[in-house]
Amino acid sequence: MADLEAVPEDWSTALVVVAHPDDMEYGGAGAVARWTAQGKKVAYVLACRGEAGIDTMEPSVAGPLRVEEQIASCAAVGVSEVEFLDHQDGVIEYGVPLRRDIAAAIRRHRPEFVIVSNFRDTWPGGAWNQADHIAVGRAAVDAVRDAANRWIFQDLGLEPWSGVRYVAAASSPLSTHAVDITDSFDAAVASLRAHKAYLAALSGDMADPDAFLRGVAEAVGQRFGGGLATSFEMLRV
Repeated sequence: MADLEAVPEDWSTALVVVAHPDDMEYGGAGAVARWTAQGKKVAYVLACRGEAGIDTMEPSVAGPLRVEEQIASCAAVGVSEVEFLDHQDGVIEYGVPLRRDIAAAIRRHRPEFVIVSNFRDTWPGGAWNQADHIAVGRAAVDAVRDAANRWIFQDLGLEPWSGVRYVAAASSPLSTHAVDITDSFDAAVASLRAHKAYLAALSGDMADPDAFLRGVAEAVGQRFGGGLATSFEMLRV
């Protein structure tokens, strides 16, 4: 049954805010590829460098490597602006410092659309979400309002930005909307494949980009009129 609405596309600039390298690639990269192909400008902001994400690799080695892989991953979907906020991977805390950093990014980039990864307690299907995802997603949603309030974070020296029209969370269990990624699916797979070191340390379904992403996209597509699709929860802020 088709129960998901189309994500609005009457915008020209977007900012993706996620916790780690690979977060958007396991959810919304196909949508990003579609939008950049339309000529829209998309930038990424990551709260950390993913230095604690590979059990067999020291953080001092993993961090720089995962930054390189994220930059390559973004290039695969038409994104060239990638920033890292340098919070500590694995122990990112929701709070004013994180909101401040994200609000600063919103004021710098001045997007119409802010996209975050799933920040609900669980993933679709019931698996428990990771703490960094929850902290960063929630902080990013709150930072949209912070960025618009000229009396908050005045020390940043940045003009307030109230031009965010849409906020969405990718791969939420409460998804309300979707994007057709049939034509951009190959780019989504290439974007995830760019995380070579991370994938090499995984096992199971998530280690196979094509199979994992295709299974999810087909399931979402069944709720969106057929084809391949990726889901989003559109939020009111």
